[in-house]
Amino acid sequence: MRRVDYDKEQFRDYARGRALTERQREVWIGAFAAVLPRRRPLAGLDVGSGTGRFTPALAEEFGPVIGVDPSVRMREVAQEHSRHPGVHYLAGSAEDLPVPSESADYALMFLSWHHVQEKERAARELARVLRPGGRLLLRANFSDHHPRPWWLEHFTRGFEIDAALFQPLHEVIETFTSAGWRVASFGTVVQPSSGTRHEVLQRLRLRTLSFFAQLSPEELDEGFRRLERAVAADPGAPAPEFSDTLLTFERQG
Repeated sequence: MRRVDYDKEQFRDYARGRALTERQREVWIGAFAAVLPRRRPLAGLDVGSGTGRFTPALAEEFGPVIGVDPSVRMREVAQEHSRHPGVHYLAGSAEDLPVPSESADYALMFLSWHHVQEKERAARELARVLRPGGRLLLRANFSDHHPRPWWLEHFTRGFEIDAALFQPLHEVIETFTSAGWRVASFGTVVQPSSGTRHEVLQRLRLRTLSFFAQLSPEELDEGFRRLERAVAADPGAPAPEFSDTLLTFERQG
């Protein structure tokens, strides 16, 4: 996997390229609420918070949140465009979280686990900062439980290349259970349509997915030509829904 340096690339376009509709955000917040304690407020961590696409919504629904991200540029965008009185953004990573031990009730990692370099260390560090019984919400892709977004088929070996970015499910589970976690739940979340196919294409052109960083310029050009021809046939058609996975761990006391 070619690593993305978010301080040099993507930070300008990430928020637009990875934007969620209001309905999508509501669905995800509902999915998180279903696996978290009902009491409020909850102290949360958004680990790999990036430009803060979820962080204010987490604070609004559950209580104060610390967004943690290693990228200076991504944090700058978040601080400017994703402000909330219950949110603070700090420098850090899953392997080195800038918060006291047992200070959070839950942590969210939304499509950031595949960027973590020292995964065993991160699993221990996440256990350190959560209270006993705390929940880790891991929205990740897995090579053997991989979503199939409609546009990916237009890129040669698209599914194969994208799946190779991620671990199989059993490896992720083993990493966390070896660090003192237990699996609390595993399920799918049906993500509502992202808008019309043309709108999705416009966001994809910003190339803010890790997948695009793995392709050669020739593969990118050919894939987008195919995708553009397919979209041109019916640009106003709604983009299909698809299912994503949500894996929840509980920190054992």
